[in-house]
Amino acid sequence: HARLNGGRVLLAEDNETNQVIACALLHKAGVLVDVVADGQAALEQLGKADYDAVLMDVHMPVLDGLSATRTLRERGHDLPVIAMTAGVLPLEQQRCLDAGMNDFIAKPFDVDTMWRTLLKWVAPRVAHHRSASENT
Repeated sequence: HARLNGGRVLLAEDNETNQVIACALLHKAGVLVDVVADGQAALEQLGKADYDAVLMDVHMPVLDGLSATRTLRERGHDLPVIAMTAGVLPLEQQRCLDAGMNDFIAKPFDVDTMWRTLLKWVAPRVAHHRSASENT
């Protein structure tokens, strides 16, 4: 998971246990994590810092993950949003995609699936630096 080292992820999750588990896994790979507990706080945080991806719980208080993602897309943000949901039925997955989410991770977390999904959507850190220097 060295490719994720130094990456920055926003975790929008209202369940404290899920926050602890996800943060522990991400920190182990060298990923910087900011945590918020609802979709409105996620939108506010996204205006304050740059992220490589958002791990977005679907069901949260104040503003759910689907509504937060729709708002994010309406504002022109194209960063990867990965749903975290216990709803693994095709209908729930389609609702996530229709809202503008890129992918989903089922809860409870399967560690291998989480890594595969993040590696699929988070660009290699070296490529970020290389493309930035090539453009100058």
